[in-house]
Amino acid sequence: MSTATQVIGIASGKGGVGKTTVAVNLAVALQMSGKRVMLFDADLGLANAQIALGVRCPYNLSHFLSGEKTLSEIIVTTRQGVQLVPGASGMYEMAGLSELQAASIVQAFSSLENEVDFLIVDMAAGISPYVLAFMSACAKRFVVVRDDPSSIADAYGTIKVMIQDFGLDNIYLIANGMNSQGEGRQLFERINQVCARFLDHTIQYLGTIEQDEMILGALKKYQAVLEYAPGSSAARDFRLLAKETEGLAVDDSLSGGMQFFVERLVQTRS
Repeated sequence: MSTATQVIGIASGKGGVGKTTVAVNLAVALQMSGKRVMLFDADLGLANAQIALGVRCPYNLSHFLSGEKTLSEIIVTTRQGVQLVPGASGMYEMAGLSELQAASIVQAFSSLENEVDFLIVDMAAGISPYVLAFMSACAKRFVVVRDDPSSIADAYGTIKVMIQDFGLDNIYLIANGMNSQGEGRQLFERINQVCARFLDHTIQYLGTIEQDEMILGALKKYQAVLEYAPGSSAARDFRLLAKETEGLAVDDSLSGGMQFFVERLVQTRS
């Protein structure tokens, strides 16, 4: 893959905060803006990006891990133009993926010849070893949070582990399901103040997705909200999020792209 590939991990402290919705719609928004995008559904126990994108996947990551298929053979191009690497839904053993298996997946990515500008990795919720292995291997980390106590506590816990146990930086917060842009910014400020006080580390603000019933309507139609309701506030917010993502600085000190993805994963276990 191109060394210019930017690898972004999208995580959340707990499930049900709209992480996959954010990952899918960000991928589609970037693709619509002219970027080449690959979405890796790494939520390996409850993989549902393919449902949200309205695409049928004959094979998935379990076929790759068993050796039945290569990574290239399981990739599906969606009608939006996004290249999807489907996870394996409802398979208990996939949810318990080991760090060694995570490494084999990452190494397979490095050998792909598909030229993409962005690889978006949709993580499982929480902080299992393979989630942290993947997050360590990404160049940038987006954490999705809602304004409820358990979501905030779990998002902070995830950020704390990434910073204190793994020494990670380039952590960005996305406030989801907010009543306004201002409330999303305030939520970020509250979480960032706690990070600064107790972790001696600050995170960065990426954007806010406002509450919009069109998101649920899009999910019911197996579409991205940018297709289903392009004039909606949610579609506007995802276009803004894509613009902010495109504007993030690329760290030239890194070896870049997929090779970086592999090297970081190897470093975390050496």
